[in-house]
Amino acid sequence: MTEMVYGAVTQTAKDPILPRWWRTIDKWSISCILLLFAIGLVLGLAASPPLAERNGLPAFYYVERQLAFGVMAFTVLFATTLMSPKVVRRLGVLGFVVTFAAIVMLPIFGTDFGKGAIRWYSLGFASVQPSEFLKPFFVVVAAWLMAASQEIQGPPGRSMSLALTLVIVGFLAMQPDFGQSALVLFGWGVMYFLAGASYLLIVGVVALVVLGGFVAYENSEHFARRIDGFLSPDVDPRTQLGYATNAIQQGGFFGVGVGEGQVKWSLPDAHTDFIIAVAAEEYGLVLVLLIIALYMTIVVRSFLRLINERDTFIRLAGTGLAAMFGVQALINMGVAVRLLPAKGMTLPFVSYGGSSLIAMGISAGMLIALTRHRPQGKIEDYLTQRGGR
Repeated sequence: MTEMVYGAVTQTAKDPILPRWWRTIDKWSISCILLLFAIGLVLGLAASPPLAERNGLPAFYYVERQLAFGVMAFTVLFATTLMSPKVVRRLGVLGFVVTFAAIVMLPIFGTDFGKGAIRWYSLGFASVQPSEFLKPFFVVVAAWLMAASQEIQGPPGRSMSLALTLVIVGFLAMQPDFGQSALVLFGWGVMYFLAGASYLLIVGVVALVVLGGFVAYENSEHFARRIDGFLSPDVDPRTQLGYATNAIQQGGFFGVGVGEGQVKWSLPDAHTDFIIAVAAEEYGLVLVLLIIALYMTIVVRSFLRLINERDTFIRLAGTGLAAMFGVQALINMGVAVRLLPAKGMTLPFVSYGGSSLIAMGISAGMLIALTRHRPQGKIEDYLTQRGGR
């Protein structure tokens, strides 16, 4: 369809895959991702030994596992960056079918590991959280539906994507996992707005989200407890938020020193959801600002490379992936400084967790694959040509 509208894309002479891959990818984004993972390993060396000691494991057990997960994640990332947009779309559809089926069967075969939310499958040697993998695949499927709706006699893709989003949010809310639900809604909203949103529908979705929040507050003790804790003017120093807040305050600008932090001995999730508190306490605001700058670089550079993209699917899917990536980091850090209610969300490529890290490898791989330079005219050239007719 794209060729019918814009004309055939000129193909250059074939050259070896790896040199072409290296020339077309965003090297800044890949460098930032690698640096984030390296920072996560350094923070893991500080945050995970207390937990390993409590569990009777070797001191660097979790760091070694994170390194192994990292090898798998970056292998997947590299393989995904080699894909064409068409293959990325096919992977997204297939991955969505598999992960959505896994989400549906969670109430029957899943486990909560004593955390009050059935989000994982226990494999004995490891656990898998299907919602982490669902997010990037959902973005690709939703972008495909929205792009198809803009074709002549195309399906009602935007309405179909909304229906699909509401079904997914419903299953995630039943776990309950309101953080991932909000992230899925946000990713869909960004793509829908970019695809030419109806303001009336956006207002309706916002109203539906607010109504859903009230219903969840009245019927879910898990949700109500987190909201009450966030709205309370006083922070209980014995809660995770209390420990994290105190650690960030103690860190100041330059931190208390490598290995000198105390929050890792009190926070059970110091190596996962609250790892930014460890960074702030031991390394100070300097490292936190560096981490924020790395996330901003990835997101902004992705948007800049997508601005001139003519293919609707690529533009929508790339924007959705980049926005969701950045907002997940924002939510994690916002929770730690008490700007947002506790969500149980990892910091991409920094927090410990196999499901999160490998899923982020898939997501980042798709994003880099979609933002690779391709032999096409810029969108402003096309608009200028049309304006001159």
